[in-house]
Amino acid sequence: MNSPSPNGAFQKNRGTSPEEGAILKETIEELRSRIGDTFNGITVERVTIGIFFTGVKLSNGSGGLCFTPIKEIPEAVCCPSSLRALPWSGKFRGRPIADFLDALFDRSPMKRAVGIAVVNALSAQFLECNSSPGFVIERGSDALDEIEIPDDGNVVVIGSLVPILKRLKMRGKPYSIIEMDPRTLKADELPFWVSVEKTGEVVPRADLLVITGTTLLFHSLEAILACAKPGAKVVLVGPTASMLPDAFFRRGVSVMGGDLVTRPDELLDILCEGGSGYHFFGKSADRMAIRRTEPAS
Repeated sequence: MNSPSPNGAFQKNRGTSPEEGAILKETIEELRSRIGDTFNGITVERVTIGIFFTGVKLSNGSGGLCFTPIKEIPEAVCCPSSLRALPWSGKFRGRPIADFLDALFDRSPMKRAVGIAVVNALSAQFLECNSSPGFVIERGSDALDEIEIPDDGNVVVIGSLVPILKRLKMRGKPYSIIEMDPRTLKADELPFWVSVEKTGEVVPRADLLVITGTTLLFHSLEAILACAKPGAKVVLVGPTASMLPDAFFRRGVSVMGGDLVTRPDELLDILCEGGSGYHFFGKSADRMAIRRTEPAS
């Protein structure tokens, strides 16, 4: 899904900036502060761009994942255009992480995907130890399975998130799906489809807002969160959003559902062979739910 940017006026939530990329910038600064003097010496040891996910392993041994935006690179259909989409092929190993963090704001979706995987890898050591104030991590927990769906509340889902859509259909009441490509939806979901142009109208009415992590990849998350109404339950899910949660929680996110890479080399081997989550969950990566335990400042 090429995630939407809402139209219309936005309410600036909780004193934070809705500027595109602000969450990633704040997260990088938090990581730089936590890691300290060794931050600039970390390099990329290995990169795999799979069909479903892009994965990295860093020189400090940590690994990270990101959604592979295959549909967003239609120009990469021959060798010259593919080179423009990702010029580092064959030259990833040993590059400083600064190269990839700078690429988070590049026009190329593939460069951004590798950059987010690096941010997730840098975050992994802090998420694994679960020692930070303000949040708790539940390993092996799928946030989508545990979302409390209100009986009569207004539910808005951004992205074709199958597990939550199944539960909403069982509830038997109206909901809204904001999805760039309605072809990804089933016939019984299409009546609830909302075009991305109406995001700014629909999101402020949500009591429960469930957002795909790919909005982070396309820099549309900040604007979406900025127009969520105060008190709404906001859940962000997907491997792309598997990083330090502070900047997200400051913007009203309640729960993040991501993936923690535990065995980077094994994971990247699976991605090389076209593997997906079915092949690595519980083996080389764990699902995790990151829950806010303190009110957002």
